[in-house]
Amino acid sequence: MGANLDLIRATYEGTSEDNGRNLVAALAPDATWTEAEGFPYAGTYVGTDAIIAGVFHRLATEWIGYSVKVHTYLEDGDRVAAFGFYSGTYKATGKSMTASFAHLYRVSDGKIASMVQYVDSHLVMQALEN
Repeated sequence: MGANLDLIRATYEGTSEDNGRNLVAALAPDATWTEAEGFPYAGTYVGTDAIIAGVFHRLATEWIGYSVKVHTYLEDGDRVAAFGFYSGTYKATGKSMTASFAHLYRVSDGKIASMVQYVDSHLVMQALEN
């Protein structure tokens, strides 16, 4: 395992609080975070504050039991990929979902420079529909 993989793994494998704390510490100040087209939070967020407000605060407040489980990591130089499943229940509809995802990170100088999400957004969006 390389240092880049260790950095990314630390943002997934602890408690929610530990993962969040580790993510904030791992993000470069100008990090870009791209949520997939068709996903409820689609778009690119730049910087820690925008990433937390645009993605993680919303996940924490709009979902019940939202979780991210990684089953596979791959590291290739400055790139780390995490593959797994999202699950949770959307508060507004009471509908649950499980959807597969891939996250592709680029690490620079020991910090996350970018993340791009690939997800079966259709399964997620079904939970949002009344």
